Amino acid sequence: MARRKKRQPLVPEARQELDQLQVKLINQALGTQAKNPEEMKMEMAKQLGILYNQQGNEDMKAKDAGKIGGAIGGQLVKKLVQMSLDALSRR
Repeated sequence: MARRKKRQPLVPEARQELDQLQVKLINQALGTQAKNPEEMKMEMAKQLGILYNQQGNEDMKAKDAGKIGGAIGGQLVKKLVQMSLDALSRR
């Protein structure tokens, strides 16, 4: 079994800002009003038709967890790439 490595931002202090950006992007994409990452995960699971439990998801299939995480992470990566390209084009 592979070890799970908790990914950390290059600048640890940026974690809260990244989480807020991620929630904002998902809210825009789904038309929801999630206030934090946990609510965002619940909304994404609901949109995908996946049962999500706040107390624990040890019975969730890896495939379903990947769908939720992939959809959320994909939105953030797209936005960060776009922000980087915009910053480079202004130079």
